[in-house]
Amino acid sequence: MDIGVHLPQLGRGASREALIEFCSEAERLGVHSGWVSDHIAWPSDIASKYPYTDDGSFPAPNDIAWLDPIGTLLFVAAVTQNMKLGQTVLIMGYRPPVQTAKMMATLDVLSNGRAILGAGVGWMKEEFEVLGMPYDHRGARADEQLEIFTKLFTEETPSYQGTYYQFPEIRFEPKPPQGRIPVWIGGASEAAFRRTARYGDCFHAAFEPIGTVKDEWARVQELVVEAGRPVSDVTLSIRLYLDPASAMKPKVSVAGSAEQMIDTLSEWAGIGVDHVLVDITAPGGPKGRLEAMQAFMTDVVPHV
Repeated sequence: MDIGVHLPQLGRGASREALIEFCSEAERLGVHSGWVSDHIAWPSDIASKYPYTDDGSFPAPNDIAWLDPIGTLLFVAAVTQNMKLGQTVLIMGYRPPVQTAKMMATLDVLSNGRAILGAGVGWMKEEFEVLGMPYDHRGARADEQLEIFTKLFTEETPSYQGTYYQFPEIRFEPKPPQGRIPVWIGGASEAAFRRTARYGDCFHAAFEPIGTVKDEWARVQELVVEAGRPVSDVTLSIRLYLDPASAMKPKVSVAGSAEQMIDTLSEWAGIGVDHVLVDITAPGGPKGRLEAMQAFMTDVVPHV
């Protein structure tokens, strides 16, 4: 099982020094991948419902520091050598597709082929409005963006004529060293499952009970077969809180003692998960999260 960690991209840990220290230690510990989240601006009033809490509230305050996701990963690429670098998730509709493709290709070049594109459609209508970007048909727009990325990354003179995006024949260089940047699809809807089956290399679930993810994964696999792809083409990832103090709900966290955490990860492995992204909630600021990662990678992961 591969282990990813959410990087200190937001809050008190959002600093050059904290990122360098955290990423250096993550590499030493053998962490597979480093991840960032995507928010740009916070409206004062948010009526949109966050899909991963019972009451629809977003768990972070709207005055929290939040570094740009791809900008952060470009910095992390320069201070690491091995970790894969992805977004959990990049909101497709926040940026024009050719611009996003250029940033992702740049990340892949400067990281020597370590980029992962975590793709989602977003949920906060108010943030789309602040950015001047359309909220309607955002799933269909995301699908077109993924098609555009494939063309830009693989064709010598790509062009595109879709419902929402169009551009004439262009040159787009450099291409990503990987050829095609792996696409990890986030979401918990039938549309997200179908998007995974058509475009995804991984279904990236988040903060849901294991029984729910098991059912979602079974549906994704059905759709992968319907799309004419081998089931082995797509893998399963889950994002969970790492909660040594057991302050979060057990259904969305890896919590408690080392033995309890080992049991939890083994259960997730049993439904087909081969990548777990932990979002560390340990108290004590950057130092506390660093210590929690050290204990997790030393006392738990080697025994799963």
